[in-house]
Amino acid sequence: MVKWAGWIIALAGTGHTLGSLIEAAPDHAGTWFGGWNMGDYPEMSDATVAWWYSVFSFGPPLLLIGLTVLWLDRRGMTPPLFIPWAMVTWVVVGFVVDGPSPLLILLVAAGLWLAGARRTRRREDASPQTDTASRTRMES
Repeated sequence: MVKWAGWIIALAGTGHTLGSLIEAAPDHAGTWFGGWNMGDYPEMSDATVAWWYSVFSFGPPLLLIGLTVLWLDRRGMTPPLFIPWAMVTWVVVGFVVDGPSPLLILLVAAGLWLAGARRTRRREDASPQTDTASRTRMES
């Protein structure tokens, strides 16, 4: 379950980053690499808005979070649970403020992550009891 969560998060980050770059870069890449001044917030140019929408968006960090989750899962480690709870909060606030978006898929990823962590915790809690019971039988 945690592995699926990692893949969903990584794909959401990749999709947003590539989609926004495909949409924004053709019109603004020349300005980005031409040494433009970003300007202050109230005076943001179209190039600055496109920069924040693509390169400095949440897409690259989501990709890194997803890849980190996959890396930890491959090593048998459960990623920290504050991350899916923070994602749930972020998506719900975004939904309330801006309405539905494709990022609702992150709720699925967070749910899989939390369920996978719970399943792992149950297995870890059950394993010492199993070891104790088998040792007791072996000693008898």
